[in-house]
Amino acid sequence: MSTEVASTSGVFDGKNDKASADPTTMSGIPIKRVYRPEDIAELDYRRDLGEPGQPPFTRGLHPDMYRGRLWTMRQFAGMGTARQTNQRFKYLLNAGQTGLSTAFDLPTLMGRDSDDPLALGEVGKCGVAISSLEDMKILFDGIDLGQVSTSMTINAPAAILLAFYICVAKQQGVALENLRGTLQNDILKEFHAQNEFVFPPGPSVKLVIDTIEYCTRHMPKWNTVSISGYHIREAGATAPQELAFTILDGMCYVEESIKRGLPVDAFAPRLSFFWDIHNEFFEEIAKLRAARRMWYHIMKERYGAKNERSWWLRCHCQTAGVSLTEQQPMVNIIRVAYQAMAAALGGTQSLHTNSMDETLALPTEHAVKIALRTQQVLADETGITRTVDPLAGSYFIESLTNEIERRGREIIDHVYDTFGGVLPATEQGYFRRAIADSSHRYGQEFDRGERVMVGVNKYIDDDHPPIDVLVIDRAVEQEQVERVRDLKARRDADPQARRRHTEALAQLRDAAAAGRNVMPALIEAADALATVGEMMSTLKDVYGQYDGGPEM
Repeated sequence: MSTEVASTSGVFDGKNDKASADPTTMSGIPIKRVYRPEDIAELDYRRDLGEPGQPPFTRGLHPDMYRGRLWTMRQFAGMGTARQTNQRFKYLLNAGQTGLSTAFDLPTLMGRDSDDPLALGEVGKCGVAISSLEDMKILFDGIDLGQVSTSMTINAPAAILLAFYICVAKQQGVALENLRGTLQNDILKEFHAQNEFVFPPGPSVKLVIDTIEYCTRHMPKWNTVSISGYHIREAGATAPQELAFTILDGMCYVEESIKRGLPVDAFAPRLSFFWDIHNEFFEEIAKLRAARRMWYHIMKERYGAKNERSWWLRCHCQTAGVSLTEQQPMVNIIRVAYQAMAAALGGTQSLHTNSMDETLALPTEHAVKIALRTQQVLADETGITRTVDPLAGSYFIESLTNEIERRGREIIDHVYDTFGGVLPATEQGYFRRAIADSSHRYGQEFDRGERVMVGVNKYIDDDHPPIDVLVIDRAVEQEQVERVRDLKARRDADPQARRRHTEALAQLRDAAAAGRNVMPALIEAADALATVGEMMSTLKDVYGQYDGGPEM
C-alpha cells in the first residue's frame, strides 16, 4: 500500500510516529495530555452540533432520545434447526427482549441447502439452518410478524430470505405494509471483509437495489439495508476506516437506487447502519456522533434529499466480537458492559451485547441472559439515559469527533478521486488492502505489548476455570438434511407442485436474464417450495459466480 493510501486510512501519519510523546487511540489518533478550548476553537454550536433531534444530528436523532424511548435491545439468536431457534426467540422475548435478530448458519449464508455436500459439518453450527419456506414457517411459529420487529443477518441470499419472510407474513394474514424489521442485505462489505459473496459485485448490488425498490413500494416500514461497518472493523479496520468505508457503501446504494429511477426521499429513510463498538471508549462515541453529522451533509448536499428522515443515520450497534477472549471468559462480561455504554452514549437506536462465551461457541441461555441483563442494568440503573448526549461540549469528545470525521472524509475523497467510486474500488481490491494494512499494524502493536488485552498479553492467568458451552448435536444436521430431502421428495412426487416449482424457477431465470426486479419471481418461487440452493443456482446461471477477482 502506498504512503498516500496509508495516510488516508486513519492508521498512521506524520503526526503519529515513534518520536511523538502522545499515546494514540486504537486507530492511531494522537491523544493529548489535556484538551482546552483552543482545541475546538472553530466549533460552531449551531453548525456543528445543534440541538438533539435537529441538523446536523451530532447530538442524536430525537429531541429526548432515551428519556422518551430506550434503544431496542435486540440480541442475536440462531442455532441448529428452525424449531430450536424458535424456542430461543420465545425465551428472549419472555426475558424482556424487544426485537428479534436472526443468525443463519454458514450454508444458508452462502446460499446452499442443508443437504448440499458442501454443507456437511456446518449445518446449524453457527446459526439456524433455513433451506425452504417450510423452515421459515417453523422459525416464526407462534410469533406474530405484525407485532414484532425482526432483523435478519443475511447478504448474498438476502432477497430469498426476504421472500420467505413475506410468504410467512401473508400466510399469517399480516399486511406487508405492517411488517417491521431489517434485512442486513449489505453485499459490498462482503467483498471488503467477510467474503460471503456468491455473485460478482455488479449483479450482487443489483439484487440489493431490487429489494430496496420492492420494499419502497410494498413494505414502507421495513429497513431495506443495514449498511454494515461491523464486519469491516472486525476484520481489522480502524474507526475512521469503518466510518468511511461504511458510508461509502451507503453512498453506492443511494447512487444505484437513483439510477434505478427511485426518488431519493422515497427510499433513503429506510436505510440503516450497523456499527462495531470496540474497546476504545471515547473513540467509539465520537465515531457515532461523526457518522450522523457526515450522513446528514452527504444526503442533503450531495444527493439533494429534502425529507428529514433521509438525513437521519439510524443505527444498530453490536459490541466487538473480536475483543472477546477464550482466556478468562468472564472478563468478556466487563468488556461488553463498557462497549455497550459507549454505544448508548453515542446515541444508538438498537443494541446487541455479545455473550461472554461467543468466542468459544454459540451462546448458552445463561450467557445470553447475562448479556441482555447488561443492557437492562445500563438502561435502568446507571442514569445515563436521563439526559441527551451528556458528553457534548467536552473538549476531548468534540475534538475527537472532528478528527474522526476529517479522516473519514479524506478516505471518501480518495475513493472517488482515485477509483471513481465504490464499485471500481471494490473490484480493484482497495478496501481489502487497506483493512489488511491496518490489521497488520495493530497486530504488530499487540505483539510489542503496546496494545493490551487482559488475560492474553497482560494479567495472564492459566488457572481460570472452564465454562459450559453450547454444543450442537450432530443429530441436528441429520434431522435438517432429512427435512430438506423429504420436502423435495414430496414436492416432486406431486405433478401439480412439481410443475409449479419448475415454472417458478423458469420465471426467475427469465426475470434475471432480462434485468428485471427479481423479487416478485423470488416470492413466487418461495411459495412454490423452491429452496435457497435451487433459487441461488438459478441466479448463478445468469449472473455467474465470483471467485474474488485478481486483486483479492
